[in-house]
Amino acid sequence: MTGVLPLADEPGANERWAAFFGAYATIVLVANSDAVDIASLRARYGASVLFVFFNKVYKVLDAPFDGECLLVARSSRAGANIVYRREVEDVLRLVRSERFRGICNLRAGRHERFSAPAEFGAGIAVGQLDTAASMDGFYPFDQVATSGFALALFLAERCAGSRIVLAGFTARRSKRWKLFTDHDWTFEQIVQRLLVRAGRIETAGVASDDLFGAIAQRFPGISPADVALVGVEVVAERLDGANAAIDDLLRTTRPQRCVSDWLRWLKPKTRKAKIAEQDAAAGRG
Repeated sequence: MTGVLPLADEPGANERWAAFFGAYATIVLVANSDAVDIASLRARYGASVLFVFFNKVYKVLDAPFDGECLLVARSSRAGANIVYRREVEDVLRLVRSERFRGICNLRAGRHERFSAPAEFGAGIAVGQLDTAASMDGFYPFDQVATSGFALALFLAERCAGSRIVLAGFTARRSKRWKLFTDHDWTFEQIVQRLLVRAGRIETAGVASDDLFGAIAQRFPGISPADVALVGVEVVAERLDGANAAIDDLLRTTRPQRCVSDWLRWLKPKTRKAKIAEQDAAAGRG
């Protein structure tokens, strides 16, 4: 573990982060997804790439990783999640090696707070990357970007000379891991696929088929834009049907949800919830 990572309040911090990442010809961002196969990724991209892991790496690593890597620790109102949940050691034991570059404490929302480097423990290189400003007026205002999306966008815009690879960025719920509703997964997938088709980033898996282009090629005179417009109409109709089924399901499960809400009300509030309430009260004042 070598080098000093930039802190958010230092002059030119984001430019220094861009230089840090730009020193690598290939950067592989590894999502916490069942679709990730670490052994396959290492065999495919070799030993000279930078692997970037996020938060709870035990979701994708079942053994210590000894390659060149960086850990992204996402912040919330209460600071870095792995700090206030006391998970730092559980995570670091899987990535700490002579080639571990340190921790990037990242925030993507204005309400999120960085943790002090010392809170991660002694002897760990810790930097802070602030991507919140880049989301203003771009990301849906009532939600917040995922760590992977925020970093991928940062790299696509600032590290044009590097090969940016996304591994496991499927935005699909699995039997083991859930998707959090405070992120706009649809928006992120739209941006991700546009960047892939523009050649700004790439995915480690099989690229999604260009369905609109294939239909337009099959039927001369019909443009990809026409196909896309009709596709949106069809999706909207299917979504209306799905919403009707969801409404029926919500009515059926109302008693169970009332009991669940009551039990949740009895549960002591988390530190994050208390901080959110304090911030809201301060805003009203």
